[in-house]
Amino acid sequence: MTTTPSATSGIADDSAELLPIATGARTRAALRTLIRPDRGRAILALGVLVGATAVGLLVQPLLGRIVDIVADGRPADALTLPVVLLLVVAVVQGVTTTLGLTQVARLGETVLARLREQFIERALQLPADRLERAGAGDLTARVTGDVARVAEAVRSALPEMARSVLAIVLTLGAMALLDVRFLLAALLAVPVQALTARWYVTRAVTVYADQRVANGAQQQQLLETIGGAVTVRGHRLEEQHTEKSAARSRRAVELTMRSVHLVLGFYARLHIAEYIGLAAVLVTGFFLVRDGSVSIGTATAAALYFHSLFGPVNAALVLLDDAQSAAAGLARLVGVTDLKESAVRLPHQRTGSTSEAAVTVDAVSHAYGPGRTVLHEVSLTLRAGEHVALVGTSGAGKSTLARLVAGVQQPTGGTVSVAEGKTAPSVVLVTQEVHVFTGTLADDLRLARPDATDADLRTALATVHALEWAEALPEGLATVVGEGGHRLDPARAQQLALARLVLADPPVAVLDEATAEAGSAGARTLERSAEAALAGRTALVVAHRLTQAVAADRIVVLEAGRVVESGTHDELRTADGPYAVLWHAWSGSRAAPHL
Repeated sequence: MTTTPSATSGIADDSAELLPIATGARTRAALRTLIRPDRGRAILALGVLVGATAVGLLVQPLLGRIVDIVADGRPADALTLPVVLLLVVAVVQGVTTTLGLTQVARLGETVLARLREQFIERALQLPADRLERAGAGDLTARVTGDVARVAEAVRSALPEMARSVLAIVLTLGAMALLDVRFLLAALLAVPVQALTARWYVTRAVTVYADQRVANGAQQQQLLETIGGAVTVRGHRLEEQHTEKSAARSRRAVELTMRSVHLVLGFYARLHIAEYIGLAAVLVTGFFLVRDGSVSIGTATAAALYFHSLFGPVNAALVLLDDAQSAAAGLARLVGVTDLKESAVRLPHQRTGSTSEAAVTVDAVSHAYGPGRTVLHEVSLTLRAGEHVALVGTSGAGKSTLARLVAGVQQPTGGTVSVAEGKTAPSVVLVTQEVHVFTGTLADDLRLARPDATDADLRTALATVHALEWAEALPEGLATVVGEGGHRLDPARAQQLALARLVLADPPVAVLDEATAEAGSAGARTLERSAEAALAGRTALVVAHRLTQAVAADRIVVLEAGRVVESGTHDELRTADGPYAVLWHAWSGSRAAPHL
């Protein structure tokens, strides 16, 4: 098991290389790409909303008509038709608006689901060292806070924004039909609104982007402090970590208060625009009615039209707050989904299946950062069907080499080539850190092969000597395991991982101290399970116990990131080299209790 310096010390790295954030242009392009498969639904939703908004615009002329009827002193029965039409308009508008907003919401949820899938796919492909440089807090903040903000925008802001923009455009058009002078009067509010929007947007983009970064840094600090709590207490670093957490929290609060003051100034400017526009329309109506150019009812309709704009205009501008926050979150998500292939985990180089070498490591070097080189031009060949054990002291680079062979990380120098196999994936890595996913035991196993039958699952469990305890569970393979379910001890969880390996059936398997979590009582059982799972495969095993090395076809000894010995157990034990020292130390400690 390898750890990064920050994880070991529990001290957050202020120089973390955050994951990329997409530019505005790239975010818009990605959004268009996400929507493209559902263009038909988008057009339908827009058409229905246009119809609903257009029908709703009949309310003001009908109310103006009622005013004219009353002003002219006509009989009461003359009000029947406009009143009935108002009821019809209300019903039709309500139904069509509901249908339109439903389509917009469905479109938004579909696009959001597509974005989530792309994000998760790309995040799972990130090289471990790239993720370590960014820090888990950055990725956690994106997958939680940023996704939540975009989701909220999709569910509420997007439908309301679409309806508001349509209402504004069509209402202004309706005012022009009454009399173009009403439109010109209403447009006096536009400069103030435009300046307000520009004033807000230019400040909000920076504030919300900084806020997302600050939240990520805050989460990173909390994760590292809590994760390294034992080390923090052991080195009496509580005060330092508390201060760092407080500093990052203060930064997050400071940016939150800046956004609050920004919103308050935004609202104040909008009220000024409303006053200017409404006053202009009322004054224009007064002069036009006095001159006989329009009726009182028409002037009333114009005033009502402008008043009806308060809601959609304010909503559209206020939604800029949500839009800017969501846009900042979307840019952070797209920044990950848009990573170039060279920035994510690439498949191994492929060699022809006729090659005798199943895996070829050629002059591979790897560094976790400047001055942190772990491997130095390591070359290693695994023949088809050969089991090779990696041994060495802690920090020798064993786990790093295992992860490079498995394709979890990319080497910073040299190449790793894997012979083309008939199955996918070609290489499967099993580490000592096994996760039991929440769900039934059968579902957990089928993660390795979704089409596996129950018979296949039982065969895999039997292969790793786990069928007996699996069938003894309360509901057998249907027993819920993982968080909130039946708890599996470390040894059984590791057997579950080995059973997944059997189901995946890769030609090459890499075991990184896969039996280390078991106590000595379960070690022999796990070693038997691992041996059975590796049968017929090419295997690279990071040996936690030297008994695994003894059983291997060949042993490779690493020291300070370099191969210093290679051979069988008997050859190396008698060579009086580094392996012999390890063997005597290990076998001596094993014999000590019996003295």
